[in-house]
Formats: sequence, C-alpha cells, structure tokens
Amino acid sequence: MQVKGFKASAVKAGVRYPDRLDIGLIFSEVPAVTAGAFTTNKVKAAPVLLDMERLRLGKAQAILVNSGNANACNGEQGMKTAVGSAALAAAELGVEEELVQVASTGVIGEQMSLEPFERSMKELVEGLGEDGFDLFSRAIMTTDLVTKTSYRTVDINGTTVSLLGVAKGSGMIMPDMATMLCFVVTDAQIIYPVLQEMVVGGVDTTFNRITVDGDTSTNDMVLVMANGTAGNDWIDEGNPEGSRAFAEALTAVFHDLALQIVADGEGATKLVTVRVTGARDADSAMSAAQTIANSALVKTAFFGEDANWGRIIAALGRSECVFDPDKVTMSFDDVVLVENGMCVGKEREKLASQVLKKKAFTLTIDLHDGGASAEVYTCDFSYDYVKINADYRS
Repeated sequence: MQVKGFKASAVKAGVRYPDRLDIGLIFSEVPAVTAGAFTTNKVKAAPVLLDMERLRLGKAQAILVNSGNANACNGEQGMKTAVGSAALAAAELGVEEELVQVASTGVIGEQMSLEPFERSMKELVEGLGEDGFDLFSRAIMTTDLVTKTSYRTVDINGTTVSLLGVAKGSGMIMPDMATMLCFVVTDAQIIYPVLQEMVVGGVDTTFNRITVDGDTSTNDMVLVMANGTAGNDWIDEGNPEGSRAFAEALTAVFHDLALQIVADGEGATKLVTVRVTGARDADSAMSAAQTIANSALVKTAFFGEDANWGRIIAALGRSECVFDPDKVTMSFDDVVLVENGMCVGKEREKLASQVLKKKAFTLTIDLHDGGASAEVYTCDFSYDYVKINADYRS
C-alpha cells in the first residue's frame, strides 16, 4: 500500500517503554494541502493546540507522532516540547517548521522530554520509505491489539487517485472524536476549502458515530494530506463529479478505520451496530442510539450474550428522544424480540441470545414515530476492559 510522493518511518526511541516502536513520521516530498478535525474536549493537549494554529495555512509536509506520552496538561513546557520536536523534524528534513504537524498519545499529565526526539530524529528521517507505513502504524499504538490501515483508489475524471489511512484507538472512544489518531495521505489534487469540508463531513458520519466507553480524550485528531502528485483534474467547486467521487472514497476510508477501532475496543469481543429508526428527527435518533450504545449495563449484557431488552429500553427511556414506549419494536439482526413495547416470548428471546454469540450483529430499534434514523457503532464490556484500564499507567 503506497501513495505517490509519501514516505513513512518509525523508531524505538524509549519515550515510555524500552524496545518498542514509539515515534513515527510521515513525509510528503512536496508541501501538501492539509485539513483536519480535532477533539471537542475542553482540555486539549499541546500538539492539538499547535496543529490547530498551524493548519490555518492549509498545508503541511510532515506529521511527527509519538506514543507513550500524551503531552497533555503540561502547561507551557508541554507546548515547548511540541514546538521543539517539530523543529527537530523540520531541521532534519530541511522544511519549514510551520509545515510539521505533531501528534501524541499515551499517559496524560506527565512531562515529556525532547531527549528521545533528539536522539532518534536522524534515524527516523533516514529510515523514511514508501513501504514504511506498516512500521508507522505500529509506532502509534497504545492499548491497541492490532494495527489499523485502510487503502482505496478512486477514478477522478479518468485519473487514478490513491488514499491510505492509518489510525490508532482502542479505549477512551466516544463520539465527537475519541482517544484516536487518524492520518490519511492521498496523491489527489484538491483545494483546501473543499478538502476541509470533506474531512469535517466525513468525520461526523464515521468517527463521531463510534463509542467504546463514552470517554472523549484530549489528543484526538484526524489529519488528511493531499500532495497533488496524481495530477488529476483539480477537485474544487467546479468539479462536482470528481468531488463526489473523492468524498465517497475518503469517507469509506474513515468508516473502515472507525469500525476497526471499535472492533479493537479494549477487551472487546463484539462489534455492535445500534440502529434507531422511526424517530421524529435526527437529533432524537442520535440521542437514542448513543445512549443505548454507551450504557454499561447494555454493553455487559452483550458480553454475556444475553438479549436483555429491558436494559435496552430503559437506556432508551433516559435519552433525550421523545417516543411512545408502546410503539417500540426491537430486533437483533432479523430476530424480532419486542413488538409494541412488549417481549414477543421466551422462545424468541432464546433466538435473540443466539444472535449475540456472533462477533458482529445489529440491534435495531424502530420507534414508529417519524422518518429519522441514526447508527452508532459500539462494542461490549468485558472483564479485560477493567483490567486494561486499572493498571494502564503501570
């Protein structure tokens, strides 16, 4: 999986643990149009604040990422470290400092030294290669069990354009971003305002529809770099066909990575689509779906493979959605368990519980009250989720 004009690398720098890939670098051979979306958390890590400021330029040439330390809640020193690490990369690469974006993930509230970056930057830059994205994907992992990548090609007015996405995320995952990082590189030729609009729209329907545990973190970001080396017709307001095709491909990459994040949720054994239909409006549908998807009692029932519909309708009842309980229909895949707000019977409940034994299934709630719908992707809560988060800092 390669994209013209982009290279990546990773090194073991000892940011937190010895003998572990923990600093990664993405480099474009030419400055790239760059757009982004960032966490809505009121507490934002230094890299997020720095990137938001630099992205006013609408371009970048490198992304420097570390795992093991979030560089969040570190005050003035945290910003100095973010700026300093970017400066080290810029000097070694021979590019302007403002064209280096930075990202961090890991433990919050611990100062991060520049020493690992100083020690490893030369090796990091010398290791850049077109096939380096696999190493990069491993360097940005924290509690992730697997790497997460997605690749697409799309025809833009007769020219083939490539997109490669890399993400990390496993816990602290909640709509309005999550403890997740996502970086997409593409050789598309596209103008900044159109790309930024596509990123925001795509994030809203993908990464903002996933939840593992209802927690939103301080470091979350999505960055998309487009270096234009494919030489396609410009994707802009005057190219609706090309814009539509590229937006669909970019959203497909986001969606693929979002589902990979949920499937790799800390201790997760199930990937669950919560679909709410028949709501009065979109906000009501989303509130209902999110409340159900975030319910600890519902998620533990999923883990126990118990079609406990009482927990689900109780969660629905505390959402902001207005509905008539006597009209609710509930199904697990194609097994209808609840009609008119009441259980169809014990035999049907057994069939529904069989559905829960699958690795992936869909819970559908029809409110029979309108034409709006929403989907949220979640996972179960297992014993391992508690274990992982109980000793995360040790």
